[in-house]
Amino acid sequence: MKTPFVAFDSKSLAKEIGDISTKIFKGSETILQIEDIDVGTSQKELVFQQDKMKLYHYKNDKVTCSVPVLIVYALVNKEYMLDLQPDRSIVRNLLDHGIDLYIIDWGYPTRADRYLSMDDYINVYMNDAVDYIRESANIDKVNLMGICQGGTFSTIFSSIYPEKIKNLITLVTPIDFSVKKGLLFNWSRNMNADALVDAYGIVPGDFLNSGFLMLMPITLNVGKYIGMLDVVEDKEKLLNFLRMEKWIFDSPDQAGETIRQFIKDMYQGNKLIKGTLRIGDKSVNLKDLTMPLLNIFATGDHIVPPDATKPLNDLVGSTDKELYEFKGGHIGVFVGGKSQKELAPAIANWLHKRADGKPAKKPAKHQ
Repeated sequence: MKTPFVAFDSKSLAKEIGDISTKIFKGSETILQIEDIDVGTSQKELVFQQDKMKLYHYKNDKVTCSVPVLIVYALVNKEYMLDLQPDRSIVRNLLDHGIDLYIIDWGYPTRADRYLSMDDYINVYMNDAVDYIRESANIDKVNLMGICQGGTFSTIFSSIYPEKIKNLITLVTPIDFSVKKGLLFNWSRNMNADALVDAYGIVPGDFLNSGFLMLMPITLNVGKYIGMLDVVEDKEKLLNFLRMEKWIFDSPDQAGETIRQFIKDMYQGNKLIKGTLRIGDKSVNLKDLTMPLLNIFATGDHIVPPDATKPLNDLVGSTDKELYEFKGGHIGVFVGGKSQKELAPAIANWLHKRADGKPAKKPAKHQ
């Protein structure tokens, strides 16, 4: 009798199946103890709203930086990723370092918003939010911190309205869309944006989210759930996992005309780099971006490759510009332990020095 191609140790296999069954049973008990998945717990106040766009101001009685920061996140995910939980929150960390923070919540577009364009998001919503902060704080310029697609919007805004921005920070921001690395870039370059938008009007968030999950199909669709078995009996670790899952699948639908322009003008036309981009009636020239710039990229980013981010420093008119390398991935920039220890304090120090010429004080615990 020939030896089987694959030999199984039946006793070991039975034990492993038994162990998994036990974990699943105990894990179900843990899950039943969880009543709510809390995210975005740092205290904030709604101070301005226009249509579905909401501007929040974080409560902070220990502000030491004289110029407020407006955070602009991407349209395709929710901004509470930056405040996922108290010990994994770049928001809370910046507050602890004395930064006065505002953040935009873009809301959830509906069918009524299908014709919103990049002009609306940048020249209207962002512009009005910046003007509100300027008037409220009685200052001429604010600091702007843009993340991913929100960083692209912030770069465009700072080029159009340099007189309103004191310092610009961009994190994992796509600027050069001609790069060959990155599956998302290759997909988008070959996508029929007109057919997509004409068919849907409002492009479903689930449609886009399925594309993001396919960027790393084994890791994001299978591996993480296998790994969940290692934490399913620990309530706190399971909550960490569920908070991330909540964020991943909380994907707003997208205004058709905005995603049409973003795909055609950015991914396919690369107009920001070429200097041919127009937002409404305004031309965008990166040389008009003259304020200090901190451009942060992640070495292991599978969504926005470093080569798509780094060229910004060579294209702007700023003389005070810094390229910051973060050793991690696209999400690790916000929630990783290294981010909390290294990146947030570095951002705070950079801002303090350019706001009032002083380094950031040691953080006080933020409530």
